[in-house]
Amino acid sequence: MLSRAFTCFRKRRPPRERRPQYAAPYQYEALTTLGYLAAVTERVVLGTSVLVVPLREPLLLARQSATPARLSGGRFVLGVGVGWQPYEFDAAWVGFGDRGTLTDRALRLVRHLHTGAGGPYDDGQPAFDGRAVFELRPEEPVPFLIGGNSDAALRRAAEFDGYWQAVGLAPQEFAERAARLHRRAAGRGTRVAAGTPIGWDGPDRTAAELAAEVAAWEAAGAADLGVWFGAADDGFADRMRALAEATGVMDGRVPHLTGQ
Repeated sequence: MLSRAFTCFRKRRPPRERRPQYAAPYQYEALTTLGYLAAVTERVVLGTSVLVVPLREPLLLARQSATPARLSGGRFVLGVGVGWQPYEFDAAWVGFGDRGTLTDRALRLVRHLHTGAGGPYDDGQPAFDGRAVFELRPEEPVPFLIGGNSDAALRRAAEFDGYWQAVGLAPQEFAERAARLHRRAAGRGTRVAAGTPIGWDGPDRTAAELAAEVAAWEAAGAADLGVWFGAADDGFADRMRALAEATGVMDGRVPHLTGQ
């Protein structure tokens, strides 16, 4: 069942070429931009897809993610991943092989601080004593969206609940991974909504074809779809409207799929 039917995002994907390929150079820093967007929007859910957590200082990440959550009235989802490009880690002097451990520690710290717990705290690094103060907290802990197809990504998603975002899977592969995720989550007593990114960034496809793809992902168990509609100055808004009309989207939901 598609609950939050469509989100729009600009995403960087692992390139096939050896040289790193990145999004356009005018892309703004994500959390700074979302603080601005929180102030000029009222209903849309804001989020990242995804931040490379091991390259960010975890105490600062806790503060930076709490801020758009407070400013937006709880409309923020922190999408995270471990990263895939060794070049970035070398440039930041962060061990590429440590990225999984660093991500786990950062997420535990963010959730610890967002739930109102303080010091003392010791998870290897960071660690602090009882003098530590973390305010303002979000009204509710910021939900995590865990990106990635690995077993470790499924474990993180089941541990922290919230959302899981697959990358580059076919619907059948997605369904198999999502089933594994839901079994893991059930064993921990958590609930996770599974989703995936899709794209429509040019005239080579029609709204009807995209609507059929949406239905196929819904049948595979996707609760959320992140849709890349292309550049803002190259038909982005037209494609968004066309897909909304083709699927009957109202307030971000698909009535004929959700029964609403």
